[in-house]
Amino acid sequence: MSSAVVAVWLATVITILSKSHAERNVYPSAGVLFVHVLEREYFKGEFPLYPKSGDATNDPITFNTNLMGYPDRPGWLRYIQRTPNSDGVLYGSPTSEHVGKATIIEITAYNRRTFETARNNLVINVMATEEFPLPYQAEFYIKNMNVEEMLASEVLGDFLGAVKNVWQPERLNAINITSALDRGGRVPLPINNLKEGVYVMVGADVPFSSCLREVESPHNQLRCSQEMEPVISCDKKFRAQFHIDWCKISLVDINKVIPVYVKRPELGPGVLPEFGDYNPPSESLKSRDYFTDFIVTLAVPSAVALALLSMLGYTMCCRREGVIQLVHHSSIQKSTKEMRNMSKNREISWPLSTLPVFNPVSGEVVPPIHPDTYETTSMPLMQTQTNLQNQITIPQQQSGKWYS
Repeated sequence: MSSAVVAVWLATVITILSKSHAERNVYPSAGVLFVHVLEREYFKGEFPLYPKSGDATNDPITFNTNLMGYPDRPGWLRYIQRTPNSDGVLYGSPTSEHVGKATIIEITAYNRRTFETARNNLVINVMATEEFPLPYQAEFYIKNMNVEEMLASEVLGDFLGAVKNVWQPERLNAINITSALDRGGRVPLPINNLKEGVYVMVGADVPFSSCLREVESPHNQLRCSQEMEPVISCDKKFRAQFHIDWCKISLVDINKVIPVYVKRPELGPGVLPEFGDYNPPSESLKSRDYFTDFIVTLAVPSAVALALLSMLGYTMCCRREGVIQLVHHSSIQKSTKEMRNMSKNREISWPLSTLPVFNPVSGEVVPPIHPDTYETTSMPLMQTQTNLQNQITIPQQQSGKWYS
């Protein structure tokens, strides 16, 4: 291999590595909406050249974003990408707690046609601002917008312009944008171009205008309770592009909000610090003797069972009540056995009601027959002709005298 080929190969590897670990720095302000678009065109140049021919301009690309060293993003940062052929968007509102802390977001792009990947780091440096927080905050619910449509700079600028015409503040900022699905909304049906809806929070430095406070009137509150649209005089300034649900508007004056201080519970020994590292246990662990646990697990239940068995035996065999029950049970068994023996060897005659009163062949009256060797328990109810030789004429009484 020639030295020129090696040099070209090394240059290519270095270029790919530098691109895959490139960093971009952004400087959002605390308390102001932060929006960063992950452009597909930018990441197309990050992928290595694919040997097969194809139109690379329409390659489907998806993104995965996470905080460096963690599987997910920070709590204040959200991400959305509607389809693999659209750009991804990172958005959120950092607070004063994030000022001075560099947040590194790892962005991994996947080319769904070539299965190539590229990685880029986004460094978010939150800056402090004197305007944070703006004292008067209003949250609007826009029914005819999706969150990615509202995050577009042109659309968001038009909405802030309409709010400024109604509110007339000196300073107006978008604080946060939230999809209605994140507030428990339902996914709309794919008919009639229905939208998910989006909540937009804006802040200003002047009190709310009379138009915004019209929704607080008793008449409009009654209409909202009846699921009717309230009458708002400035709605026409939004209606051309934004359909606002005035019953869901929220007006907050943070100067009148009573702060609630919640004491943070003390962390136990099993909870790691906020930014601590995990220290695994030492390899030289002490061996544990489980013989005591074995004795407690088996010996104690066995001793209890033996004690109960002893108490039962003493009660049944040694106590007067137990002896009486045993004697009573034995007497019942003896009586039952005697009755069974007597039923087998009984010599009493069968009741006449169970014997025929005449011979079915000769028509003569048949007396009961009880020879000693004859088994009466199997005697049939109707005597047959084979039993005639054993029949004896029953004595009969006529005119006060007996004759046979």
